[in-house]
Amino acid sequence: MALMESTMVPLGSACPDFTLPGVDGRLWSLHDFHTPALLVVVMCNHCPYVQSIDDRLNALAKAYAGRCSVVGINSNDAVAYPDDSFEAMRGRAKAKSYVFPYLWDEEQSVARALGAACTPDFFLYDPHRRLSYRGRLDDNWKDAAHVTRQDLKEAIDGVLSGREPLETQYPSMGCSIKWRSR
Repeated sequence: MALMESTMVPLGSACPDFTLPGVDGRLWSLHDFHTPALLVVVMCNHCPYVQSIDDRLNALAKAYAGRCSVVGINSNDAVAYPDDSFEAMRGRAKAKSYVFPYLWDEEQSVARALGAACTPDFFLYDPHRRLSYRGRLDDNWKDAAHVTRQDLKEAIDGVLSGREPLETQYPSMGCSIKWRSR
Protein backbone atom coordinates (compact mmCIF):
# COMPACT_ATOMS: atom_id res chain seq x y z
CA MET A 1 0.00 0.00 0.00
CA ALA A 2 1.62 3.23 -1.18
CA LEU A 3 0.26 6.31 0.58
CA MET A 4 -0.56 9.11 -1.86
CA GLU A 5 -2.24 12.50 -1.69
CA SER A 6 -4.59 14.20 -4.14
CA THR A 7 -2.89 16.12 -6.94
CA MET A 8 -5.14 19.11 -6.21
CA VAL A 9 -6.36 19.68 -9.76
CA PRO A 10 -7.04 23.40 -10.50
CA LEU A 11 -10.41 24.68 -9.32
CA GLY A 12 -12.72 25.55 -12.19
CA SER A 13 -11.63 22.52 -14.25
CA ALA A 14 -14.46 20.94 -16.23
CA CYS A 15 -15.75 17.53 -15.21
CA PRO A 16 -14.65 15.06 -17.86
CA ASP A 17 -17.40 13.38 -19.80
CA PHE A 18 -17.76 9.66 -19.15
CA THR A 19 -19.90 6.64 -19.89
CA LEU A 20 -19.16 3.70 -17.63
CA PRO A 21 -20.88 0.48 -16.55
CA GLY A 22 -22.36 0.41 -13.08
CA VAL A 23 -22.67 -2.53 -10.72
CA ASP A 24 -26.43 -2.10 -11.11
CA GLY A 25 -26.20 -3.34 -14.72
CA ARG A 26 -26.68 -0.03 -16.52
CA LEU A 27 -24.39 2.42 -18.26
CA TRP A 28 -24.00 5.78 -16.54
CA SER A 29 -22.78 9.01 -18.08
CA LEU A 30 -22.06 12.49 -16.82
CA HIS A 31 -25.37 13.62 -18.30
CA ASP A 32 -27.37 11.29 -16.04
CA PHE A 33 -26.71 13.53 -13.03
CA HIS A 34 -28.97 16.58 -12.81
CA THR A 35 -28.55 17.83 -9.25
CA PRO A 36 -26.97 21.24 -8.52
CA ALA A 37 -23.83 19.53 -7.20
CA LEU A 38 -22.01 16.39 -8.35
CA LEU A 39 -19.50 14.50 -6.23
CA VAL A 40 -17.24 12.10 -8.12
CA VAL A 41 -15.30 9.78 -5.81
CA VAL A 42 -12.45 7.67 -7.15
CA MET A 43 -12.53 4.65 -4.85
CA CYS A 44 -12.04 0.90 -4.78
CA ASN A 45 -12.79 -2.14 -2.64
CA HIS A 46 -9.46 -3.16 -1.11
CA CYS A 47 -8.03 0.16 0.12
CA PRO A 48 -8.21 0.52 3.92
CA TYR A 49 -8.63 4.30 3.54
CA VAL A 50 -11.78 3.77 1.46
CA GLN A 51 -13.02 1.03 3.77
CA SER A 52 -12.70 3.37 6.75
CA ILE A 53 -14.83 6.12 5.16
CA ASP A 54 -17.32 4.29 2.96
CA ASP A 55 -20.08 4.30 5.59
CA ARG A 56 -19.58 8.07 5.98
CA LEU A 57 -19.66 8.47 2.20
CA ASN A 58 -22.91 6.49 1.99
CA ALA A 59 -24.42 8.62 4.79
CA LEU A 60 -23.35 11.78 2.95
CA ALA A 61 -25.00 10.54 -0.25
CA LYS A 62 -28.22 9.87 1.67
CA ALA A 63 -28.15 13.25 3.41
CA TYR A 64 -27.75 15.17 0.13
CA ALA A 65 -30.02 13.02 -2.07
CA GLY A 66 -31.73 15.18 -4.67
CA ARG A 67 -29.29 18.06 -4.14
CA CYS A 68 -25.86 16.49 -4.69
CA SER A 69 -25.41 13.37 -6.79
CA VAL A 70 -22.65 11.04 -5.65
CA VAL A 71 -20.94 8.60 -7.99
CA GLY A 72 -18.15 6.18 -7.07
CA ILE A 73 -15.66 5.18 -9.75
CA ASN A 74 -13.19 2.31 -9.44
CA SER A 75 -10.22 2.62 -11.79
CA ASN A 76 -7.84 0.09 -10.25
CA ASP A 77 -6.15 -2.64 -12.28
CA ALA A 78 -8.31 -5.68 -11.48
CA VAL A 79 -5.81 -8.12 -12.97
CA ALA A 80 -3.17 -7.17 -10.40
CA TYR A 81 -5.78 -6.48 -7.69
CA PRO A 82 -8.64 -9.02 -8.05
CA ASP A 83 -10.38 -7.59 -4.97
CA ASP A 84 -11.16 -4.59 -7.19
CA SER A 85 -12.72 -6.58 -10.05
CA PHE A 86 -16.16 -5.68 -11.38
CA GLU A 87 -17.65 -8.78 -9.71
CA ALA A 88 -16.04 -7.82 -6.40
CA MET A 89 -17.42 -4.29 -6.82
CA ARG A 90 -20.93 -5.74 -7.10
CA GLY A 91 -20.41 -7.65 -3.88
CA ARG A 92 -19.01 -4.64 -2.04
CA ALA A 93 -21.82 -2.33 -3.19
CA LYS A 94 -24.42 -4.86 -2.07
CA ALA A 95 -22.73 -5.58 1.27
CA LYS A 96 -22.40 -1.87 2.07
CA SER A 97 -25.83 -0.96 0.61
CA TYR A 98 -24.40 1.86 -1.48
CA VAL A 99 -27.08 4.41 -2.35
CA PHE A 100 -24.99 5.84 -5.18
CA PRO A 101 -23.87 4.38 -8.53
CA TYR A 102 -20.57 2.48 -8.35
CA LEU A 103 -18.92 2.49 -11.76
CA TRP A 104 -16.10 0.54 -13.40
CA ASP A 105 -13.41 2.54 -15.22
CA GLU A 106 -11.65 -0.48 -16.67
CA GLU A 107 -9.65 1.60 -19.19
CA GLN A 108 -8.63 4.02 -16.41
CA SER A 109 -9.39 6.94 -18.74
CA VAL A 110 -11.77 8.72 -16.38
CA ALA A 111 -9.33 8.61 -13.46
CA ARG A 112 -6.62 10.03 -15.71
CA ALA A 113 -8.94 12.76 -17.03
CA LEU A 114 -9.91 13.70 -13.47
CA GLY A 115 -6.28 13.90 -12.37
CA ALA A 116 -6.97 11.32 -9.66
CA ALA A 117 -4.03 9.98 -7.69
CA CYS A 118 -5.39 8.05 -4.71
CA THR A 119 -8.35 6.21 -3.27
CA PRO A 120 -10.41 7.87 -2.08
CA ASP A 121 -10.05 11.01 -4.20
CA PHE A 122 -12.98 13.46 -4.07
CA PHE A 123 -14.01 15.86 -6.86
CA LEU A 124 -16.99 18.17 -6.22
CA TYR A 125 -18.53 19.98 -9.20
CA ASP A 126 -20.92 22.93 -9.22
CA PRO A 127 -24.10 23.22 -11.35
CA HIS A 128 -21.96 24.09 -14.41
CA ARG A 129 -19.82 20.99 -13.70
CA ARG A 130 -16.78 23.07 -12.85
CA LEU A 131 -14.54 21.81 -10.05
CA SER A 132 -15.33 23.55 -6.79
CA TYR A 133 -13.59 21.26 -4.33
CA ARG A 134 -10.92 18.57 -4.38
CA GLY A 135 -9.59 17.25 -1.16
CA ARG A 136 -10.36 15.25 1.91
CA LEU A 137 -13.69 14.07 3.27
CA ASP A 138 -12.92 15.28 6.77
CA ASP A 139 -10.07 15.67 9.22
CA ASN A 140 -9.93 12.08 10.48
CA TRP A 141 -10.06 9.35 7.86
CA LYS A 142 -9.42 6.65 10.44
CA ASP A 143 -12.01 7.33 13.14
CA ALA A 144 -15.38 8.98 12.51
CA ALA A 145 -15.82 9.56 16.25
CA HIS A 146 -12.86 11.95 16.23
CA VAL A 147 -13.87 14.09 13.24
CA THR A 148 -13.87 17.79 14.12
CA ARG A 149 -14.06 19.28 10.61
CA GLN A 150 -16.22 18.00 7.74
CA ASP A 151 -14.49 19.66 4.79
CA LEU A 152 -16.45 17.96 2.01
CA LYS A 153 -19.82 18.61 3.67
CA GLU A 154 -18.87 22.27 4.06
CA ALA A 155 -17.88 22.40 0.37
CA ILE A 156 -21.18 20.81 -0.73
CA ASP A 157 -23.13 23.30 1.38
CA GLY A 158 -21.13 26.09 -0.28
CA VAL A 159 -21.93 24.87 -3.80
CA LEU A 160 -25.62 24.52 -2.92
CA SER A 161 -25.64 28.05 -1.48
CA GLY A 162 -23.78 29.57 -4.43
CA ARG A 163 -20.75 30.53 -2.35
CA GLU A 164 -17.20 30.68 -3.66
CA PRO A 165 -15.08 27.52 -3.14
CA LEU A 166 -13.44 27.01 0.23
CA GLU A 167 -10.25 29.03 0.40
CA THR A 168 -8.28 26.29 2.14
CA GLN A 169 -8.60 22.79 0.76
CA TYR A 170 -6.56 19.90 2.15
CA PRO A 171 -5.65 16.97 -0.10
CA SER A 172 -7.26 13.61 0.35
CA MET A 173 -4.93 10.76 1.12
CA GLY A 174 -5.11 7.08 0.53
CA CYS A 175 -3.76 4.19 -1.47
CA SER A 176 -2.25 4.96 -4.84
CA ILE A 177 -4.40 4.15 -7.84
CA LYS A 178 -3.27 0.80 -9.21
CA TRP A 179 -2.42 1.77 -12.78
CA ARG A 180 -2.06 -0.89 -15.43
CA SER A 181 1.30 -1.01 -17.13
CA ARG A 182 0.97 0.30 -20.64
